[in-house]
Amino acid sequence: MIRAEVRNLCKSFGKHKVLKNVSFSIQDHEIVGFIGPNGAGKSTTMKCMASLIYPTSGQIIIEGHDLAKERELALQYVSAMIEAPGLFPTLSGYENLQYFARLKHVDQKRIEEIATFTRLHKSLDKRAGQYSMGMKQRLGIAQAIMENPDILVLDEPMNALDEEGVEEIRQLLLKYRQLGRCILITSHNREDIEILCDEVFEIKSGVLQ
Repeated sequence: MIRAEVRNLCKSFGKHKVLKNVSFSIQDHEIVGFIGPNGAGKSTTMKCMASLIYPTSGQIIIEGHDLAKERELALQYVSAMIEAPGLFPTLSGYENLQYFARLKHVDQKRIEEIATFTRLHKSLDKRAGQYSMGMKQRLGIAQAIMENPDILVLDEPMNALDEEGVEEIRQLLLKYRQLGRCILITSHNREDIEILCDEVFEIKSGVLQ
């Protein structure tokens, strides 16, 4: 079962073509990886899927809904962490989760479930600015899964992490897939992606190889 499909996606900024007819799909219970160098078009693709920017042309279908025509219906199935996690460094991990829970009308029980799921529950009293890079990424993912989205979109969540941090994120994402969800993830590290993903797409200069 196809959960999301990108068809002939193009994106230009002025005369610069960033994406050139990018097409792929994400199946049920699948982790899909995008691999490519900086500037290849990975983040731009994800921003289009999260409706943070609009494609120049092409189509994005999420759970049967055309993102351009049924934006709210399509986006209820998607959550994204694009680039660095959006954290408040002076607030504790718990206060960060509370803030985003209020925005998304999520109750206290869900905060506790997420804290346990991401293995952050013992560190939630610490300020987010004191977290290691791996803990910041886990807190960012915790925010992204607040509403238990069917499709999780993550832009380089293992970037700049040591081996232990990479493995923690990998196990977290595998657990999320076991809940029946699917994930789109980018990286410039081929090994990280190939170990984790069911399918890997390479993108160079806005073109899928």
